[in-house]
Amino acid sequence: MDVKVSSPDYPERDRESVMEDFLKRIECYKVTYQPLDPDNHDKERSFIQVINVGQRFLVNRVQDYIQSKIVYYLMNIHMHKHTIYLCRHGESEHNVQGLIGGDAGLSAHGKEFAVELRDFIVDHQLVDLKVWTSQLKRTIQTAEALGVPYEQWKILNEIDAGICEEMSYDMIKEKYPDEFAMRDQDKYHYRYPGGESYQDLVQRLEPVIMELERQGSVLVISHQAVMRCLLAYFLDVSADDLTYLRCPLHVVLKLTPVAYGCKVDMFDLNVEAVNTHRNRPLANSKQEAVMRRNSFTPMSSQDQVKRPRVFSVGNPPCTPLPPSLSSTDVPEAQETDELAEKQEAPDCWSPGV
Repeated sequence: MDVKVSSPDYPERDRESVMEDFLKRIECYKVTYQPLDPDNHDKERSFIQVINVGQRFLVNRVQDYIQSKIVYYLMNIHMHKHTIYLCRHGESEHNVQGLIGGDAGLSAHGKEFAVELRDFIVDHQLVDLKVWTSQLKRTIQTAEALGVPYEQWKILNEIDAGICEEMSYDMIKEKYPDEFAMRDQDKYHYRYPGGESYQDLVQRLEPVIMELERQGSVLVISHQAVMRCLLAYFLDVSADDLTYLRCPLHVVLKLTPVAYGCKVDMFDLNVEAVNTHRNRPLANSKQEAVMRRNSFTPMSSQDQVKRPRVFSVGNPPCTPLPPSLSSTDVPEAQETDELAEKQEAPDCWSPGV
């Protein structure tokens, strides 16, 4: 009923006439369309049949990665009503100091927010509420004050800033000016040296998103970048706008998925906190673009990383250049030319888009 009444096909109509019209459409479909026949005529086709909104599934000839991901997605989408509460951890000591990343504990205002969050849960009578946190100290300390069971998810950890962890943006700009400029050019795809990009974070959060689709009421206590990614999924925000969504400290967002959208309610718990939002930089046509790398390597300079990088499937590490050939195998001039070409454009990267 809710799906049909909210459909763009039926603007400004009453519920009874909408359902009557839709039932007539079903009868027309039966006359016009021919059902799939997986046993005979359509056994060579790839398709998934969803019966009664997820009661049963018929999957036929799923042959590649994309098709299997579609099946996975459709089998995790449910039509039951549920509510998702999103908030960041209480203000941390690093927030106060203007530092990103790290694993600092809560500040005095952060601890006050944790208490107010507990009162919020009681006042709104959120029974059977599941609470999820990351494995970082600031989210755990926020959840501890609630007095309810909670689950820790490592994949809810904040975006890894690599060599820029526990630095302020001014410090990054001074020490790594090229990194600072490249991130402003394309914040979604930029990957911190030794860390992650927003694109990496979106892929990491996929299991949480799918599980949120299956749950009832859930409170997710996470971090700024993580909260942006979750919001972008439910609100259908583009990748370019995702990275600049406003997710202030000490504010709770209530998401109620509905047909063709998601209803959002904001609750400010009125606890003082610093502003950690950084606005989108103004475009400057006179500024020379910094060369960026493609998605197979970190879009960064040659600075040393402080820990080994964990590479994902389809994202192999750069392989070192092969040892130079001896002069007996290749003439010296030819050897020099070939090595120069390799140094200018190594296999593991090329100038980015």
